[in-house]
Amino acid sequence: MLQPNRRKFRKEHKGRNTGVATRGADVSFGDFGLKATERGRITARQIEAARRAISRHIKRGGRIFIRIFPDKPISNKPAEVRMGNGKGNVEYYVAEIQPGKVLYEIQGVPEELAREAFTLAAAKLPLSTTFVGRQFGI
Repeated sequence: MLQPNRRKFRKEHKGRNTGVATRGADVSFGDFGLKATERGRITARQIEAARRAISRHIKRGGRIFIRIFPDKPISNKPAEVRMGNGKGNVEYYVAEIQPGKVLYEIQGVPEELAREAFTLAAAKLPLSTTFVGRQFGI
């Protein structure tokens, strides 16, 4: 699963996920992309599950680009532990997603196959997505 090799600080504040994606909002590596239409968090496990769904559907053809990385640690206290005594341990990592962010890209497969693969991948993700193609001439 994806996670940072090392961090300056192990734990992080919760923060707020606001605004829309300006960086990473265009298909730039592949021919077709899967773009988020709502904000949320995607865990490293969900990223991997969607990647597997795409790669199994397109088999050996084409290439997959993962445009997101889970770099935010999420901590959690164990069950039935009293309040206080510091912040809990890091349980997993998430990627904060803003509307308009391209999550995955595919290169070297027909459009119909890419649509089917992204439909399978979208079922594994906790937010709504849409299929986009590359805009040439930019």
